[in-house]
Amino acid sequence: MRIVIPGGTGQVGTVLKRALTTAGHDVTVLTRRPTREGEIGWDGETLGGWAEAVDGSDVVINLAGRSVSCRYTPVNLRAMMDSRVHSARVVGEAIAGAARPPRLWLQMSTATVYAHRFDAPNDEATGVIGGAEPGVPDYWAYSVEIAKAWEEAQEQAVTPATRKVALRTAMVMSPDRGGVLDVLLRLARLGLGGPVAGGTQYVSWIHDHDFVRAVEFLTDREDLAGPVNLAAPRPLPQREFMHALRAAWGIPVGLPATRWMAELGAFALRSDTELLLKSRRVVPGRLLDAGFTFEHAEWPEAATDLVGRVRDRAGTGAGARARLSATGSASR
Repeated sequence: MRIVIPGGTGQVGTVLKRALTTAGHDVTVLTRRPTREGEIGWDGETLGGWAEAVDGSDVVINLAGRSVSCRYTPVNLRAMMDSRVHSARVVGEAIAGAARPPRLWLQMSTATVYAHRFDAPNDEATGVIGGAEPGVPDYWAYSVEIAKAWEEAQEQAVTPATRKVALRTAMVMSPDRGGVLDVLLRLARLGLGGPVAGGTQYVSWIHDHDFVRAVEFLTDREDLAGPVNLAAPRPLPQREFMHALRAAWGIPVGLPATRWMAELGAFALRSDTELLLKSRRVVPGRLLDAGFTFEHAEWPEAATDLVGRVRDRAGTGAGARARLSATGSASR
C-alpha cells in the first residue's frame, strides 16, 4: 500500500513508519523539516505540492500536532489547538481535492477527550466526555476542547470516498528515546517512580506492537468508522503501573510524590501535571467488539517486554535475560 503520514517524525510516527516499511508498504512522511528519503516538506496549514502524495495513496494517517510535553501556558495550549485543527483541516482539503482519494483517513486523537474519573471505564459507547468535572484545574477543560476540535475538523471534511477513523489513543509505550516510556524509566531510575498524589488515578496505555496491529486492523475493517479507542483493555492505577515498571527494571523502591512535588517536577521537566494527575480510565470497546486481540493486554508483561527491548537497544544483553527470567517465573 501507499501510505502517507503527515507529522510522522515524532515517537508514534517513528513506530508506525518502521513497522509499515518493514511490512513492505511505501511510506511517505510529511514534515516541516524533511531530511531523509521518503520525507516531503509541508507547513501543516496550507495546500502545496505535498498534496500530490495524498492523491493516489491508499491510506493517510495524520499525526500532526504540537507535542503535549510542555508547560500548559496559554500560548502553548493555543499552539496545540491550532496545529491539530489546521493540519486536520488541510489534510481534509487535500483528500477532497484528490483525483484518486485514499480509501482511509486515520486521524490521530487522544484519550484525554474523556473525563477524569475513577468509578467506571470510558469506552466509545458509554464513556463520559470531559470538560465539566468538578475539582480539577480549569485549564484541563481546554485539553478536552482541543481533542473535540481535532475530531470535528476531520468530521467536517467532505470526503465521501474516504472512510474516516479518529484514533483516541492512550500513551503509546515503545523503547524509542524521547518517548513516554523513556521519560518514565528515567524517573524510576532516579528513584522517583513512586505513587504521585496517592497514585489512584488510572493510567491508560498501549504497547507499540499492539498500536501498529490496531492500525493495520482498522485499515482492513471497512465497517469501522468514527472514534475508536486505542488503549490496552486493562488500565490500572498509577501506583500499580509504576510498581510494575520498577519491577521490570529491577528497582525496588520509588519515592512517592505529593501534588506540590509533582508540580515542581513537572516545572523542572518543562511538562505539565495533567499528564500525571488526570485519571484516564479508557478501554477499547469497539476494537474488542470487532474481534481485535491484544498481544500485550497486561501491563506487567508489557513492561517486561519493553524494558528488555530498551536494554537490547543499549547493547547490555540484559534484555533477553530479563524476558527469559520473567517467562520462567510465570511457568513455575
